Amino acid sequence: MVSRVFFGRAITNDGDAPAWRNQVSARRLGSRRERPMQDGLAPDQSRERLLAVDAQTRERGPSAEQPQRAKQAPRSNPDPSLDTKEQPQKPAPSLRERLRQHWLVATLGAVVLIAALVGGLLYWLEVRHYESTDDAFVAARSFSVASKVGGYVTDIPVTDNQHVKAGDLLAKIDERDYRIAVDQADAQVAVSKANIDNVEAQIVSQQEQIKQAEAQLEQAQAQLQFSQEEFKRAEELVEKGAGTVQRQQQTRSDLQAQQANTERAKTAVSAAQIGIKTLQAQLEGARAQLAQSQAQLDQAKLNLQYTSVLAAQSGRVVKLSGAKGTFVTAGQSLMMFVPDEVWVVANYKETQLNDMRPGQPVEIRIDAYPGRKLTGHVDSVQPGSGAAFSLLPAENATGNYVKVVQRVPVKIVVDNWPADLPVGPGMSVVPWTRVR
Repeated sequence: MVSRVFFGRAITNDGDAPAWRNQVSARRLGSRRERPMQDGLAPDQSRERLLAVDAQTRERGPSAEQPQRAKQAPRSNPDPSLDTKEQPQKPAPSLRERLRQHWLVATLGAVVLIAALVGGLLYWLEVRHYESTDDAFVAARSFSVASKVGGYVTDIPVTDNQHVKAGDLLAKIDERDYRIAVDQADAQVAVSKANIDNVEAQIVSQQEQIKQAEAQLEQAQAQLQFSQEEFKRAEELVEKGAGTVQRQQQTRSDLQAQQANTERAKTAVSAAQIGIKTLQAQLEGARAQLAQSQAQLDQAKLNLQYTSVLAAQSGRVVKLSGAKGTFVTAGQSLMMFVPDEVWVVANYKETQLNDMRPGQPVEIRIDAYPGRKLTGHVDSVQPGSGAAFSLLPAENATGNYVKVVQRVPVKIVVDNWPADLPVGPGMSVVPWTRVR
């Protein structure tokens, strides 16, 4: 046991006693020391009172404190946690005080909550009615512009990315050789026409010869009939004895001669008729030759026209490779051409096509011009996935199979492309199709 003097009072510190008992004694001493000040006593009076109390304590000795310790012993508790219960606990802060202490976190949480509520409301009212994809591009049937005839390029009046209308001149090929070919074909047509006229004249002449041969045949037949009658009369006179044998023989000779003349006249008529058939065949050949010459003339004229390469439709000239003075062959590319008719191909997932139908409205934003919004409509949905029409389609019947969501091209037609924005194939867009 250790005794200490505190402001004139001896405080016994029992080393064997628990620590909480010494703390309680110190608190009591402090309360006694403060009590004179609370009673309104002067410091000197309080000091004298403390000295008197200390003297009484010394007279009593250690035994005076034993009953007090004995009285306090039953209330001893080895658990030190009970000591904390004797200390006054601060009340828990309210929700308002906590919000005041952490106002920044509370504000951010409120903003996030409001934003989440607004976003959910907007999604429910508007966004859920749309289907969108970023796998969408501008498409067009671009093609290569080539000359159909060969020759030296004499003029290219267009330049890169220039917009042209249908019928505008894109390139000019040297036309001198082709103009000479037109003149030659024209002369050949004239020759064919002259041959036709010649054969037709021969046919007319042959028809006259046929008429002449027919007239000679009629004459021979008349003479034959007369000779037959003369021979008959001569035979009758000889039988009656009134005629001579010489006369009979003469009439027989004349009859045979007329028969021969008649046969010759018939042969002449047949030959004349065969001749006119030959001339008619020659006429058909001449007419065919005329048609061939006319076709050659038309081809020569077309080749002459092909020396002027014209735009088949309105669009833009891109990737210009032709130049003035270069020699090009038939079919050689001079430039690429992008028509004004362009559309959007959106590769939607097959799970997004449940409610998608032709005619539904679409909102389109082009990545190159994020501030512009275009409108259009669904034109058609391809009957099959893009992989089914690829160069090497997938064969799912071989090897291990892993199911992958397929994409189906959807053609979207824009209502009105802006004239001030150059839009071409391959540009990325983001379509929003309203399906509900």
